[in-house]
Amino acid sequence: MGERALLVERLMEIAGADRVVSDRDLMQSYLLDETSTLISPQPAADLVLVKPESAQEVSRVLAFANSERVPVFPRGGGTGLCGGAVPTRNGIILSLERMNDLRIDRENLMAVAGAGVTLGELVERVQGEGLFFPPHPGDDTAQIGGLVACNAGGSRAVKYGVMRNYVKGIEAVLPSGEVLRLGGALLKDNTGYSLMHLLMGSEGTLAVITEATLRLFPAPAATATMVIPYMDRHAALNTVPELLRSGITPLAIEYLDRRSAETSAAFLGTEWPCKTGEAFLMIIVDSMSQDEVNRTCQEIARIGDNHGGLEPLIGQTKKEQEKVLRIRSNVYTSLKNGLADALDISVPPASLGKLMDAIDRVADRFAVEIPMCGHAGDGNLHPALLKESFAGSEEDLKRAKRAIYEEAARLGGVMTGEHGLGKVRPPDLGLFLNGKRVELMRAIKRVFDPEGILNPGCVIGEHCENSD
Repeated sequence: MGERALLVERLMEIAGADRVVSDRDLMQSYLLDETSTLISPQPAADLVLVKPESAQEVSRVLAFANSERVPVFPRGGGTGLCGGAVPTRNGIILSLERMNDLRIDRENLMAVAGAGVTLGELVERVQGEGLFFPPHPGDDTAQIGGLVACNAGGSRAVKYGVMRNYVKGIEAVLPSGEVLRLGGALLKDNTGYSLMHLLMGSEGTLAVITEATLRLFPAPAATATMVIPYMDRHAALNTVPELLRSGITPLAIEYLDRRSAETSAAFLGTEWPCKTGEAFLMIIVDSMSQDEVNRTCQEIARIGDNHGGLEPLIGQTKKEQEKVLRIRSNVYTSLKNGLADALDISVPPASLGKLMDAIDRVADRFAVEIPMCGHAGDGNLHPALLKESFAGSEEDLKRAKRAIYEEAARLGGVMTGEHGLGKVRPPDLGLFLNGKRVELMRAIKRVFDPEGILNPGCVIGEHCENSD
């Protein structure tokens, strides 16, 4: 019996035959995430897929894999944008999709969600209870375990923060098979080092998250979505600091250019509603009263006008808001098939215009176009590097990407604001992290995972370049 056959047999003993998949065709959709052109997975013939239903089953799978030094690749919804869930060695794909129990604790304003619960399922249940989960950190098919493990962000981070701000408890399984229960339905916990926060953003390299306790809030009574057109990008971006200084904290402040907006609208079979302007701020406000929303929109319109904003479009009905939101949310999807890479740079918010100017200079140097959209309220930009622009030149693509990273570093920024490092970003990590920080990260990895079985090659990478 071959090595893979023995692995299949042992996993069937642990989890049951119906939870182990070895058929290559049935495994194909588990080999990739959204970065399908950026990283090559290990062939399905070298992998086994297992779908446990409890932390105890995850524990047994990991304890076995650890004893045999078999790599394990934890997987959520596969919506990541940096290759974090892509299996790159022989081993086990550990899907958490069957761990989908969800309980709403109304008394403590908490949700207790299994790792396999999707964001869409969480939002629907929470709304059905008349409550609100403030962040919207990804595609509705993203799973809670992956969102926590990647500390996902999203458009609402400017007001409500990222996943880290809402996770109050975690159940996780160490590579040894030991189950950790950290935090809970608590608003305060200052007991020792925060291992829970260390696991958030670790991208499945330190432990496998099997459950999360998430903080909820009362639902806002009213929302509105504004789109302010500008003829000039800088005018749009210069609006943001004054807006935030005014005391208004919108739910979201998004930037997109006309090309991105119209490409996404066409992809959806609709039209971008703004006929004037070349650059746009999409601003979402919420409140416990409609009157307050109306007053806030009036003040935002006044501030926009001070910076050359044209007549704003304001959507207050659910249908009007959803149309604009769908267009913004599908910018990546509309460009996906033509993308060589979509970056995720973050700089101090006031430096966003400088970063975009620098990226324009990089585009001129390589004689390409680089469309840009992003989260203007928190300085998180997503430049789109298009396949057609680089005409199949992998070397030019790498050089252009590195040049953009260098500009971000010069402005005090980082290479990823919300997508994570995965297996795609580590080769350029040395531009942002010095040798000591990488050394400490590697030491933490060794403490949690001394055999190196969990998601090898992710976050730190196997050939990380150091700047020292």
